[in-house]
Amino acid sequence: MLASAFGLFTSCTRAPRADEGSKRLTDEPSADAGSRVPTCVFCDVSREKGFDVVWEDDAFVAFADRSPAARHHMLVVPKRHVESVRTLVPSDASMVQRMAAAGHALLDARGVPAADRRLGFHIPPFNSVGHLHLHVQGLPYKNVWRRAKYPYVPGGAGRHKGWTWFAEVGQVQAILEDGGRVRVGPC
Repeated sequence: MLASAFGLFTSCTRAPRADEGSKRLTDEPSADAGSRVPTCVFCDVSREKGFDVVWEDDAFVAFADRSPAARHHMLVVPKRHVESVRTLVPSDASMVQRMAAAGHALLDARGVPAADRRLGFHIPPFNSVGHLHLHVQGLPYKNVWRRAKYPYVPGGAGRHKGWTWFAEVGQVQAILEDGGRVRVGPC
């Protein structure tokens, strides 16, 4: 148990071997119908379920955050179930890139300048829903307490990010492209 708890905070690790598996479901389009978890609130996002859906395509859906921390605050989620940023493997870098592109397009449509954007993921156990979701924010934050939930901590000494429970999308992409895994500790 101590080893698994320590794993939450240690630095990024290598990606698992193919035979180790991960807590995410298949990327195969034919398996889409089976890629939802019945108890996961983000596996079935729709207006009928009370979500303020702002954009959708075949793979992703974006909706307004129910408790926005910034002037503009949306979430982009994959329609297939992916547990969290911690379960991503290097082959998921393209999915993260597509999520970021959707987020930037949403902020472009709202006239948010590049300098006033923050896109990123909370790292478990510091997340509220066990389904990968990209926070897409057009700043400023509503107050200092809201800002504190989304800290940007740059990496150092060859790392992409420092100690933090929030990783910006560019940090996540770089970690995955280098063959690593996202953790709370420096990666």
